[in-house]
Amino acid sequence: MHKPEHPGRYLKAAYLKPLGISVTAAADRIKVSRQAMSELVNGRSGVSPEMAIRLSRAFGTSPEFWLNMQKSRDLWEARRKIKLKIVPFWDGERSALP
Repeated sequence: MHKPEHPGRYLKAAYLKPLGISVTAAADRIKVSRQAMSELVNGRSGVSPEMAIRLSRAFGTSPEFWLNMQKSRDLWEARRKIKLKIVPFWDGERSALP
């Protein structure tokens, strides 16, 4: 599986650059600091539920679009970090729990 794109970098490539919107203008429009927007579009911070709502209203998407993109990225990164062999509690047919 390939590394999912960071939602902030997607925002920059799919919306800000093509529409000629600066980081400052985007931050002003969605009422966040320029620093918060810069950290997002440069992949240094993720999309929170609040940010997802702001982005969805500004760009005509759904909050779920942004949160799903963030979730995919987070899961991909977690899978790469966690290398444990974990034995399941059941074998798929019956529970090993009392």
